[in-house]
Amino acid sequence: MAGKNLDPSSSPRALLGAELRVARERAGLSQAELGEPLFVSGSFIGQLEAGTRRMHLEFARQMDDILDTNGFFARNCGAAAKSKYPDHFAAAAEAEALAKTIREYAPLIIPGLLQTEAYAREVFRAYQPTAPGSVIDELVENRLARAALLSDPTTPLLWCVLDEAVLRRVGENKAVLAEALRHVAALIRSHRIIVQVLPFSAGPHAAMEGSLKLMSFEDAPPLAYVQGIGMGQLFDDPATVMHHGLAYDLLTASALSPRQSLTMIESVAEDYEHDQHA
Repeated sequence: MAGKNLDPSSSPRALLGAELRVARERAGLSQAELGEPLFVSGSFIGQLEAGTRRMHLEFARQMDDILDTNGFFARNCGAAAKSKYPDHFAAAAEAEALAKTIREYAPLIIPGLLQTEAYAREVFRAYQPTAPGSVIDELVENRLARAALLSDPTTPLLWCVLDEAVLRRVGENKAVLAEALRHVAALIRSHRIIVQVLPFSAGPHAAMEGSLKLMSFEDAPPLAYVQGIGMGQLFDDPATVMHHGLAYDLLTASALSPRQSLTMIESVAEDYEHDQHA
C-alpha cells in the first residue's frame, strides 16, 4: 500500500508519518518488511505513515536503528504522541479525525461526536463526581471540539446505531436529554448523519458485550475500536476488523430503519419535554 501524501505542516504526527515513509522507501523496505522485526503488521506501519496511529517511543527507537535515521524518530515521537484525550482513547480520537467513514454502535450514551454541551457535562460529572469544575470544563471543551469533524457537509460519513437504552437513560433534568435528542434529530434531518435505533424488542444481538467503532480511511487499512470502563483497544488485524464489521452489519439489520428511528428519537424527545413542562 502506498503511503498517503501528507502535508507535513498539518501535525507532528503527520510529519513523523511522512518522514517514516521516506526513510522506509530509502531503505528499500516494504511496510511488511519493516514491520517484521518490530513484530507488527505491514498494515500497522501503513497506519503510522498515514497518521492514523501514534508512534510510541519503543517503536521509534527500533525504527531509528533499522532505518539508520540517527535518532530522528526517538527525538520527535514525543511531540507526535501528545494528546488532550485519555491514553486509552487518544489513538482512536486521532484516527477518527482522519477517517473517511465512521460506523459506531452506542449501547448506553449518545456518541461523543453527537453530544451537546449540557449532555456531555452530565456524562463527565457522572464519570468523575468529585472532580473540580475546571477538569470537567476541559473535558467538555475537548469533547465538543471533536464535533468539528461534522462541520464538513459530507466527510466523514457518520453512521450510528443507538441502542434504545441511549434514548431511555434520562437523568433528573429531562430537558438535557430532550435537547440532546433534538440535536441528533437535527443532524439527521440535515442529511449529515445516518442513525438507526436498535429497539429493546430486537432482543439479543451481535454486540451485547459493549460499544464498537469502525473507521475506514482513504489510504490506510480500516480500524476497529472497542471500549470499556477506563480502557479501550484499537484493532488493525484484518480478520478482527472484519469480524467487528460483520457484528455491525447484523446490528443494522436488526435495527429500525433510519426513518422509523428518527420518528422514535423525536417522539421520545417530545415526551421528555412534555414531562419537564408538566
